[in-house]
Amino acid sequence: MAGAQATELFNCSVPEFYTVISDYEKYPEFLAEVKACKVVETRDSQKLVEFHVSMIKNFSYRLWITEAPNKGINWVLDSGDLFKISNGSWDLKDEAGRTRATYAVDAKFKVFVPGPIAKALVTVNLPNMMSSYHKRVKELYGK
Repeated sequence: MAGAQATELFNCSVPEFYTVISDYEKYPEFLAEVKACKVVETRDSQKLVEFHVSMIKNFSYRLWITEAPNKGINWVLDSGDLFKISNGSWDLKDEAGRTRATYAVDAKFKVFVPGPIAKALVTVNLPNMMSSYHKRVKELYGK
């Protein structure tokens, strides 16, 4: 299994950052690799969200996302054409009015991908993704 984790400090409150990460259908507006995203089903604190992504090739998948408002979100793979496993989370903590956010993901691919290549596929986009979230926070909150 390939995994990646990153922790960053964002210039916004925890509720503001939670709004950004839980507004899935807006992801295509600021995450270049996400071409479409929609909430398919909602059950209490869980949402089934379908993602259409383009990274090296086009693929789609569905995640069951469990929301804990202003604390974070966790997800597990429901279905998809690339991943056998895709579990992850955002964990949010207040730090003097800013948000310390830890993003973690573990993924296993349906087809054989050598370990170092799988790790690269999971981690290569992480810095760009975090940068996109910083830009989104600045765009929405001017911080």
